[in-house]
Amino acid sequence: MRWMLGGLALVALAATPTAEAAKKPSPTRHVFIITLENKSFDATFGPTAGAPYLAGPLARKGALLTRYYGTGHFSLGNYITLISGQSENPSTQSDCTTYSDFTFTGIGPGGQALGFGCVYPPQIKTIADQLEEAGLRWKGYMQDMGNDPARESATCGHPAIGAHDDTQGATATDQYATRHDPFMYFHSVIDDQASCSAHVVALTRLRHDLRKAKRTPNYAFITPDLCADGHDEACADPSQPGGYEGIDAFLRTWAPRILKSPAMKKNGLLIVTFDEAESGADACCFAPTGPNTLLQGIYGPGGGRTGAVLISNRIRPGTVSDHPYNHYSLLRTVEDIFGLDPLGYAANPAVTPFGPDVYTRAPAA
Repeated sequence: MRWMLGGLALVALAATPTAEAAKKPSPTRHVFIITLENKSFDATFGPTAGAPYLAGPLARKGALLTRYYGTGHFSLGNYITLISGQSENPSTQSDCTTYSDFTFTGIGPGGQALGFGCVYPPQIKTIADQLEEAGLRWKGYMQDMGNDPARESATCGHPAIGAHDDTQGATATDQYATRHDPFMYFHSVIDDQASCSAHVVALTRLRHDLRKAKRTPNYAFITPDLCADGHDEACADPSQPGGYEGIDAFLRTWAPRILKSPAMKKNGLLIVTFDEAESGADACCFAPTGPNTLLQGIYGPGGGRTGAVLISNRIRPGTVSDHPYNHYSLLRTVEDIFGLDPLGYAANPAVTPFGPDVYTRAPAA
């Protein structure tokens, strides 16, 4: 297979990541994560790449991870994994059409909350809680959140506990989806209304926050709307492109703004990934079978092969890594960067953070 990486020489290092490498103080102090929707590696990065900007110019700026996998199906469980290390349960596997409390019966193996439901109890923490405790800044930037106040508020937007989630479908004026905003599924975040409203905001705030490094959070989780993330092929707003065209339009607008920002230039890491593959439930590296559901991918162990792109001044342009990674690896990597203890399954010994196969440049002095 070939990838759309143009004429740049590819750097494919076979070095295996190690836990020891992650223990060293990280020069990275700002992490930006853009999460896209439901696309498989071959369609995204293959010979007829659906998103030519992502697969071409953007991937050439950093590292393409060819064996990066989602951890389950459907969408919501993957987002929850990315910020907490919690795995799927029957409710998240149906995308929580009712915004119900998690029926909590205790803590099981690997730090997993035992039970089922949507909104985890306060004792189940996220990386947002960890960052605050460490005196570091974080924000979730959600496109379209608050466009229709009758559906959700402009900050910390979610349904009432026990209510139907009216954001499951897009409207012509509001394509925000609560299920793509993982912070809304943890009482540790939403119960402090003032804090939640300060931290989970509309995407429009990102442009202001990027202008100065001191305004830019250490951790930025960025969710496009249901067309810009590729989820909807035909958009509720007919003037907006969907599918791969929507993905590329979003990235062409926001990736350059992030890459040109003072925080990113100094010590940033941009990660562009997908929640799950469009088809297939294959997995890699670490694929738990429980405790709340036997198969994380419903029809298989995982969420399928999606690929991911990472850009940093510590990554040589044109790098290609064939080492297997998944969402637990991503969470573990970010927690290692900020010196945080790994949450949930991210702490499993089988989970490896991104290593020297990805970080192909020495940190700047």
